[in-house]
Amino acid sequence: MFVSSLIARIGFNSIRSLSNFRPRCSKQLHMAQPPILALALPSDTGRVLSIQSHTVQGYVGNKSAVFPLQLLGYDVDPINSVQFSNHTGYPTFKGQVLNGEQLWELIEGLEANDLLYYTHLLTGYIGSVSFLNTVLKVVDKLRSVNPKLTYVCDPVMGDEGKLYVPPELVAVYREKVVPVASMLTPNQFEAEQLTGSSITSEKDGQEACNILHAAGPSKVVITSINIDGTLLLIGSHQKEKGQSPEQFKIVIPKIPAYFTGTGDLMTALLLGWSNKYPNDLDKAAELAVSSVQALLLRTLVDYQKAGYDCRSSSLEIRLIQSQDDIRNPEVKYKAKRYI
Repeated sequence: MFVSSLIARIGFNSIRSLSNFRPRCSKQLHMAQPPILALALPSDTGRVLSIQSHTVQGYVGNKSAVFPLQLLGYDVDPINSVQFSNHTGYPTFKGQVLNGEQLWELIEGLEANDLLYYTHLLTGYIGSVSFLNTVLKVVDKLRSVNPKLTYVCDPVMGDEGKLYVPPELVAVYREKVVPVASMLTPNQFEAEQLTGSSITSEKDGQEACNILHAAGPSKVVITSINIDGTLLLIGSHQKEKGQSPEQFKIVIPKIPAYFTGTGDLMTALLLGWSNKYPNDLDKAAELAVSSVQALLLRTLVDYQKAGYDCRSSSLEIRLIQSQDDIRNPEVKYKAKRYI
C-alpha cells in the first residue's frame, strides 16, 4: 500500500526513478559486511556444519539432527547430501543426490564470503566414494580456518551384518576418515568393519574402541551392541594420547519396534552434550540415551493410540513432540565404568 500511494502522489513518469530508490544505509551495507554474530558474540555452544541426507517428510539425516542441536543452543548450517521426498524404506521415493563437485561449490561460496568458521563438523550417511573424498577436503578446509574444529563422524555403512553403501567406502572410512575424526559413533557392525575384528562380547567392544583410538579419534561411542540379547552402548574417551581410555557401558532396554532416524539423532545429541561436558563422555551419553529412549517410547505409544501395529514396518519418530525430552532429559539410564 505504501508503494501504491507513493506512485499516486509522484505520478507515473516518476516510476522509473522510484525503482532506483534505496534506503540511505544501503551503500554502507554493501561496503561493510555485518559480523557473524556466532563469532563476534561467541556462546558456550558452537556453530555446526552438518552434512547429511534430507527428506521432505519424516525425520532422518539432517531432519533428525539439526532441530535437536538447535534446541541445545547450537547454530547449525545443514548441507543436504541428498534431498528425497521420504526415506528409502517407503515403497517409492523421488529426489536428488548432491555430488562432490556440488558440495565443494557450496564450500567455496561460504569461503568467498568469510562464512566458513565452524566449531564442529557433523557427517552422517554418505553414498559414494567421490562425495566422501570431498568431505575429507572439507575437513581440511575447515581446519585451515579453525584448527580446533571438532569433527563428529557417524560412519553410516550398514547394520545387522549388511552393508547399504558401496563396499569401497569401508576402506575410505578406515584409512582416511577415522584418522581425522574427533569423535566416532559407529554401531556394532560398523565398528567391526572399521577394526576388522568381530565383536561378540563387551571386552571385544572395549578393544574395538582401543583400536579406533589408536587410529585417530579421542572419543568413540559404539551406539548399539547386542551381546547375548542385551543391548548396550559402549563409550570410550582417551583424554591424552598414550593413556588408557576411560570406558563405560549403558544398558539400553529394547523397544519392540523399528524406528528410522535414531542413529542420526543419537550422534547429534552426543555432539551436543559432549561439547557441553567435554571431560565427561559418560554424562553426555547418559543424557543422549535418556532423550532418545523417552522419544522412542512416546513414538511407540502414539502409534499404538492410532491403532497401528508397530511391528509391521518402521516408525517415524515423534521429534517435535519430544522437545522437552531433548532440552531437559530425565536421566534414567546410567553409565557404568569399566575398571
